[in-house]
Amino acid sequence: MAVRPEAQTVRRLKALLEVTSVVRGERDLASVLSTIVRTVAEALEFRTVVLNLYRPAFDDFCVTTVHGSPAARKVLLGSTYEWSSWRPLLAERFREGGAYLIQHGSFDWSVDTGNRYVPEFDAPDDPEAWHPEDELFVPLEDSEGHVLGIFSVGEPRSGRRPTPEEIDVLVALAGNAAIAIETAQQAARTARHRAGLEQLLEVSSTLTAAGSTDAILSTVCRGIQTALGFQKVSLDLLEPRTGLLRSHATAGWEPDDAVVTRPLSFDAVRRLFDPAFEIAGCFLVPNDEARKRVDETQVTYRSQNNGRGPHAWNHHWLVVPLYDRTGEVIGVIWTDEPDDRLLPNADRLQTLRVFANQATTALLAAQQFEQMRFLADHDPLTNLLNRRSFVRELESEVARSRRYGRPIALLVFDLDRLKALNDTHGHAAGDEALRHVATTLQSVLRAGDHAFRIGGDEFALILPEATAADAHVAAKRITHEIRHSLPAEHWALSMSFGIAVCDGEGELAALMRAADHAMYEMKRNRETFGLVASDESKEDDLNAVA
Repeated sequence: MAVRPEAQTVRRLKALLEVTSVVRGERDLASVLSTIVRTVAEALEFRTVVLNLYRPAFDDFCVTTVHGSPAARKVLLGSTYEWSSWRPLLAERFREGGAYLIQHGSFDWSVDTGNRYVPEFDAPDDPEAWHPEDELFVPLEDSEGHVLGIFSVGEPRSGRRPTPEEIDVLVALAGNAAIAIETAQQAARTARHRAGLEQLLEVSSTLTAAGSTDAILSTVCRGIQTALGFQKVSLDLLEPRTGLLRSHATAGWEPDDAVVTRPLSFDAVRRLFDPAFEIAGCFLVPNDEARKRVDETQVTYRSQNNGRGPHAWNHHWLVVPLYDRTGEVIGVIWTDEPDDRLLPNADRLQTLRVFANQATTALLAAQQFEQMRFLADHDPLTNLLNRRSFVRELESEVARSRRYGRPIALLVFDLDRLKALNDTHGHAAGDEALRHVATTLQSVLRAGDHAFRIGGDEFALILPEATAADAHVAAKRITHEIRHSLPAEHWALSMSFGIAVCDGEGELAALMRAADHAMYEMKRNRETFGLVASDESKEDDLNAVA
């Protein structure tokens, strides 16, 4: 029975309304595509409706949705087609309104255009009837005129080729379908961006509780991997002394991967910081441009998750510098292998930059905390342990000496002429002398010995399991090394030593008093060491120290 024209009009209007409702709805992309294809099939009475969705990552089209027979679904679903296959089909000679009608015999299908479904029914004699070899295509364009996909419709239930009015309705439906698809895709991107920001907030809230610096950096790398969809993330810190970038945290890499184990030259990486490739503070560099700037010896990895076409990730280099408070680079974040194989858009890169800023903030805060913790136990000028640490360590060693009956030697000394050095050559020379003494102590002590700066010009050494004779030898060695490695020829150092030994019976206070008394006794007796080269014989006077 023929369908009345007014009934067809109502049905088509309902189809337009349903597609419009999809635009306004909150459905995911798969649901949107299924609804659109079904609506087109029911409204215009086509037995077969196929949606070829454009894939920016590969610059091709993939059949994502098929409304039709099991045979049609089997042949077409999942098929892909290059742009080169579509261009001859979307030629001007086939254009009918906003669609392309390719009638039987007007195109040579022997050319390889990919998978094609041809329904099995007898070809009619009527020239206006739908032939099994006929094809009708309708491009779907987004708001900027870019092709989102292509409808392929066939097997009209009327058995006849569509009229111009029916093609107009199909094109109108396609226009609404394009809006629905664009909206769904934008919603998916927005959802990913929102998830990235939520992940960023979660990372921010856990940074202060992450503990060590490397733990903080690992948290950032995992956050980038999860929130922004990069399978590979590495965070490298710059070693100012060597000029090398070393990996301190990763996500997606194995511990023995070259990216983790091999340091990179910062000078080479710096060449990637070209303003021409900067987006939101990140540097996204095409592979050929990166290879012009970075030597082959610095290439530790080549992307595997690549695509094709102008929007695809194709061995790109994405690096984000980490800056300190003065604007100097202190490290970089590398990201690679995007899940979607697409170049990241500006929103995604902006979020990556925020992650990098969080990493920098957390890193600087952790370094400041570590510095404060270091300074709580160390002297800031010499980096030796300070008096607070000295008292704590001496208490521990004396207690151990009592428990096990093992001796411990305490050696204290000061610089006799530091004030004169400051007055003559300035406090910078005095500071240099103190640092020189500290460096000498660190170089000559045994493993297990401890050196401290306990006052302005006063130093102490705790020598576990050492006798008085061992302490005398240490004092002579210190004197000799300081005298023969002075950094300035126009000034010299002299020292007064005091030695005390705990054999398991003494008290802490008594041990400290004995060492101080011996040092000041030596100072009073003018038994100093290392004044000038002619005073070398005075090293033997150290034997008088009690």
